Amino acid sequence: MKAKGDVRATPSNAPEVELDAAFWEKARIVETRPRRKSSVHLRLDPGTLEFFRSAGRGHLTRMANVLKAYAE
Repeated sequence: MKAKGDVRATPSNAPEVELDAAFWEKARIVETRPRRKSSVHLRLDPGTLEFFRSAGRGHLTRMANVLKAYAE
């Protein structure tokens, strides 16, 4: 919201909410941003690399998508 400029101060008449122990027992941490990608070193056959490069820019993204689809 901050990046979009959609941040506002809490109104002075906003209701106050008490969070009891039961709330905190059920509370959990939720990731709000996607996990970062890992950098790896990968050795490929020349033909495999040429196959992906022949389609132009974005060959590494295409390789990652193929690996992700296989894993899923």
